[in-house]
Amino acid sequence: MPPIFTRSSLWKYLAAWLVMLLVAVANGAVRDITYGPHVDALTAHQISTVTAILLLGLVIWLCSAVMPVSSKREAVLLGLFWAALTVAFEFVFFHFIGGHSWSELLANYNVGQGRVWVFVVLWIAVAPWFFFRLHTPA
Repeated sequence: MPPIFTRSSLWKYLAAWLVMLLVAVANGAVRDITYGPHVDALTAHQISTVTAILLLGLVIWLCSAVMPVSSKREAVLLGLFWAALTVAFEFVFFHFIGGHSWSELLANYNVGQGRVWVFVVLWIAVAPWFFFRLHTPA
């Protein structure tokens, strides 16, 4: 079976993920500068999660228009690639650069405590498939 991503498409998909990373950082900055100081930390986290899903959805939708995937399999693998990059970046950057403990980082995935960040990662994982299905006639 031929590789799912060509070298050039892999670089394009990585560049698209870097745009998503910038959007996510900007989303966090907006939270910290605007509404974050006026609500409790959990509420700010939840609002920021919703805006991240919406903003990243817009970026992924634009990517799906500019760089359409050719199959459902490619869409699924692209979503998994982007989600893996996101989680790896979050844990590596915030642990080794940000100084957060592994338990602090894992706490962001505790939905039972109202931490809903996992929905951003899930959205990143399924959005390429979702937009592929949206644009592909049945």
